[in-house]
Amino acid sequence: MKRSLLLSLALLIAFCASGCNFWNKKPKPKPEPAIAADVEEGFKQRWVERRMAELTAKGVNTEVARQQADAEFRERYGYTNAAHK
Repeated sequence: MKRSLLLSLALLIAFCASGCNFWNKKPKPKPEPAIAADVEEGFKQRWVERRMAELTAKGVNTEVARQQADAEFRERYGYTNAAHK
């Protein structure tokens, strides 16, 4: 009986002294919505510019290429907030 009590006590002390922060866990900060919007907007700009370059290389007018690239972006990535801007 004494042995099991001592073993339990030793395990409890080892668990508490091991540096485990089981009880002191802080909640993770939520991501800033503005950061996500900036990332999506940057992705949209790079994608549209790349697609415009492809279209203008094929001989499409720059303004028409931009409109087509924007339309294609909205079609492919409509689930993003950047597609709705």
